[in-house]
Amino acid sequence: MSLPETAEGQVAPALPRQVVADSLRAEVSAAFAEGGLLARGFPSFRARDGQTEMALAVADTLSRREVLVVEAGTGVGKTYAYLVPALLSGQRVMLSTATKTLQDQLHGRDLPRLLQLLGLPLRTALLKGRASYLCLHRLEQARQGATSGHAASGPSAHALSRIEQWARQTRTGDLAELPGLDERSPLIPLITSTRDNCLGQDCPRYRDCHVNLARREALAADLLVVNHHLFFADLAVRESGMAELLPTVDAVIFDEAHQLNETGVQFLGRQLSSSQVLDFARDLLATGLQQARGLADWRQLTGAIEHAIQDLRLCAGRAPTGGLRLSWSDATPERLNADAWAAALQGLQQACEDARAALTHVDELGPDFLRLADRARDLTALATFFLAPASPEAVRWLEVAQQLRLIESPLDIADTVRARLIPPVPDAAQDEPGHGTDGAPRAASRAWIFTSATLGDEETLRWFTEPCGLQDARVLRVRSPFDYARQAALYVPPVFPKPGEARHAEAVAALVARFAPTLGGRTLVLTTTLRALRDIGERLPELLAEAVQAPEGTVPPSASRLEVLCQGQRPKRELLERLRRGAESPALGCVLVASASFWEGVDIPGDALQLVVIDKLPFPPPGDPLVQARSRRLEAAQRSAFNDYHLPEAAVALKQGAGRLIRSESDRGLLVIGDPRLAQMGYGRRLLAGLPPMQRLGTEAEALAWLAALRAG
Repeated sequence: MSLPETAEGQVAPALPRQVVADSLRAEVSAAFAEGGLLARGFPSFRARDGQTEMALAVADTLSRREVLVVEAGTGVGKTYAYLVPALLSGQRVMLSTATKTLQDQLHGRDLPRLLQLLGLPLRTALLKGRASYLCLHRLEQARQGATSGHAASGPSAHALSRIEQWARQTRTGDLAELPGLDERSPLIPLITSTRDNCLGQDCPRYRDCHVNLARREALAADLLVVNHHLFFADLAVRESGMAELLPTVDAVIFDEAHQLNETGVQFLGRQLSSSQVLDFARDLLATGLQQARGLADWRQLTGAIEHAIQDLRLCAGRAPTGGLRLSWSDATPERLNADAWAAALQGLQQACEDARAALTHVDELGPDFLRLADRARDLTALATFFLAPASPEAVRWLEVAQQLRLIESPLDIADTVRARLIPPVPDAAQDEPGHGTDGAPRAASRAWIFTSATLGDEETLRWFTEPCGLQDARVLRVRSPFDYARQAALYVPPVFPKPGEARHAEAVAALVARFAPTLGGRTLVLTTTLRALRDIGERLPELLAEAVQAPEGTVPPSASRLEVLCQGQRPKRELLERLRRGAESPALGCVLVASASFWEGVDIPGDALQLVVIDKLPFPPPGDPLVQARSRRLEAAQRSAFNDYHLPEAAVALKQGAGRLIRSESDRGLLVIGDPRLAQMGYGRRLLAGLPPMQRLGTEAEALAWLAALRAG
C-alpha cells in the first residue's frame, strides 16, 4: 500500500494506523474467501476458517507492529496465511525458515506463484550463509592445489572439473543449483568460504563475489528469505550482512519457529572445534607452500597444530555411536584426566600462537596471510578462553563425535531477544506488561511473527515463549482441519518391553516386521537414538526374511521383497525419494529407519507413507549437560524440571514425529508407539492429549486389520 500524494506531489501525512489495519484486513479477508483471489488462482484451494483466522491475525500484527506467536496445525496452510498479508501490506519483510530446503521452496515456488496471482511488482531475494555459495578465490586455490599435487585425484578431481564448468555459467553461485553435488562432499569446504577464511574486501575476486551479489540483491528486496542459522550467526558476529538488513525491515516472520531456541543457543555462545583447527592447518599449509615457500617451515607449523588437536582428541577418548556430551563445570570435562587435558589445550594454544607469529613476518605478501594471522589469533584466544573457568550464567560441555567441539552457551535465547531484538517498550504509566494505557498490546519497533505446526502442549505455548523471551506476545492456536478420527489410528502395544531393557529394540523391529508387509512397506520408523536406529536397522532384514518362512497366510508374501533403508546410507533427499517410490508397485516396497532430522520436515502425502512407528517417548537425554543445566535452573526456582521441561519437550517432539503420518485431507495411516509408559504412567495422558485426536486401537489384531483395510483401499 502506497501513501497518497498531495496536489504538489508531496507525500501526505501517514494514514491512522487503525485505518491501515482495517484496509489490510479487508484485502486479506477477500483473498481467502470462497470465490476469492486464491480460489480463482489455485483450483485446489479451499477456504478454511483456521487459515483465514491466522491470516487476519498476521495482518493485524503487521499493521500494529506487534508480536504474534501462532501455532498452526498441519493442513492449516500457514505458508500462505503469512505470505499473503505480508505481500499485501506493502511492508519490507524478512522471512526466516528452518532449513535451506524450505528457503528454496519459498523463494522458488510459493513467492513467484503469489506475486503473479496478486499482480504485485515486488522484488524478492534469497540469502544463505557463506557455505552455500561458491567462492571463486578458493576455487582457484583448489585448482592450483590440484595442479601442484596437493588435491585429491580420481572422483574428486572429476567433480572439481564439473564445478569449474558450472562456475562459468552460474549467476548466483548457489551450490543448490549444481546437480549431483553431494552435500557431504569433501570438496565443499575447499570451494566455499567461512567467516574465518573469507578475505572480505581484500579478496582479489571481491567484485565478482557471489556472496556479495546475494547481499546486494537482499538490500534491494521487498521480501527477503533467510534461515535461522544465518539470522543468529549474524546476530552473534554482526558481519554477514544481516546487520545492515534487519534495521531496514518493517517485519520479521519466523517459520518453523520451534527450532529458534536451539538454533540460537548454538550461535550465541563460543565454540572451538577440531574441524575448525584442521581447516586452518590445511589452509595454512596450502597458502604457505603456494605463496611463501621457504619463508617459514609451514609443514612444521602445521604439524604442530595437527599434533596438538590430536592430543586433545586422545584425551577425550573414543565416542560411542551417535557421539557423547561431557559436562564441564570445573576446569576439566568430567571423566577426563585434568593434567593431560590442560597440557593438550595449552599445547594447542601455543601451536596456534607460533603460527600467528610466523604469519606476521609474511603478511605483506597478500590478504591470504593477513586473514590466516587473524584466524590464528582467534584460535589462540579460544584456547585461552576454554582454559579459564566457565561463566556462571552459561553452560559448558565437551562434545565427542566425528569431531571434537568445546562449547559454552547460554541456556536459552530469552535475554538476547529482550535485549537485542524485541526490547520492552518504556511505559511511564507502568501499565500491565505488554499493554499500553488503552489496554491494547504494546507496539514494537517492527512486527514480529513466530509460527510453526508445533509450539507446545498447552494453550499458552509456554514451552516456546518462555525460552524465547516472548511471554508478552499475543498467542494464537489454530487447529488442524484434518479429520484425524477418520483418517488415522494410534496403537500402543499393551504388553511390550520397557525402554532401557535390552530386548526393546528387538521388539520394535519384530513389530515392524509383522506390520510393514501388510502394507507392502510404506513405513517410516523413527528412533530416539542412533544406537536404536542401528539395532533396529540391522535386525529388521533378518526378521523379514524369517517372516517369509512362517506358515502360509500369517505374513503377506511381500515381506520377502521389502527393502530396509537406514539413515546415513544415502543422502536424506534420496532416502525420502525412495520411500515415495514405494507406492508405485509391490516390487518397490521399503521400510525407512531414521532418527534426528527425520522427525520433522518430512512431507510425504498420499499412499507412500501409511505407517509411522516411534520406538519410544522422546524425552530429552538426562545426561546431556544442557538438559542438566536447564533442569537445575528450574529446580532452583522451585519449579518441577520434569513437568516444566522434560515432559513438554517430549510432548513437542512426539507431536512432530506423529505429524509425519497425515499430510493431506485424503491421507490415512497408523501411528504405533512402542512405549508402554504412554498407557501405564499418569503423565501419558498429557502426552496423548498433545497428539492429534486419532482413533485408539487396543489390540494388535485391530491394528493389523486397520492396515489391511488401508492396503485394500
